[in-house]
Amino acid sequence: MNALIRLLSKSSLLKGDLDNHLIRTSMVIIYFFFGYQKWFDYEAQGLVPFFTHGPLIYWMYAAFGIKSSTYFLGVSEWLFGGLLLAGFWNRKAGILGALGSVFTFIATVTIIPFMPDGWAPSAGGFPAMVGNVAFLMKDVVLLAVSFYLLKQDLAELTPAEIA
Repeated sequence: MNALIRLLSKSSLLKGDLDNHLIRTSMVIIYFFFGYQKWFDYEAQGLVPFFTHGPLIYWMYAAFGIKSSTYFLGVSEWLFGGLLLAGFWNRKAGILGALGSVFTFIATVTIIPFMPDGWAPSAGGFPAMVGNVAFLMKDVVLLAVSFYLLKQDLAELTPAEIA
C-alpha cells in the first residue's frame, strides 16, 4: 500500500488544477444537458412531483404554471453552466455560477424529505430509497461540488480583485 501511495504522490496528474478543471467541466456538461431537457413536454410533466413537493420551489408551479416554471429552470441551468464555463477565465463569473449552483442544489436537496413514496416500504422504508428520492440523491454530491467550485474561485481572487 505504501508503494502505491508513493507512486500516486509523485504522479503529475494529481498535481496542479486538474481536479478543479475536471469538476468544473463536469458541472458545465451536466447543466447544459439538464437545461436542454427542460424545453420538452416529457420533462415538464416529469417535474410536477418535484415542484409540488419542494419547500423552496412549490410556489413556481402555482405562479407560472408547469411549462414556464420548467423553462425558468432550463434558462437558469444554462446561465449557471455558462457562468461556470466562463469561470475558467474569469473567477468572478465562476463565483456567480457556483453561487447559483449552490442555491439550485439546496432547493433540490430540500425536496428529499417531502417526496411521497420515496422510501421502499417493502425494504423497511428509510433508508431504502426509490424513484424520485433516488434521483435527487445525486444532488447531495452536486451541492458539495458547487461549494468546492465556489471555494476554489474565491481562493483564486487576488486581494486587489476583492477590493
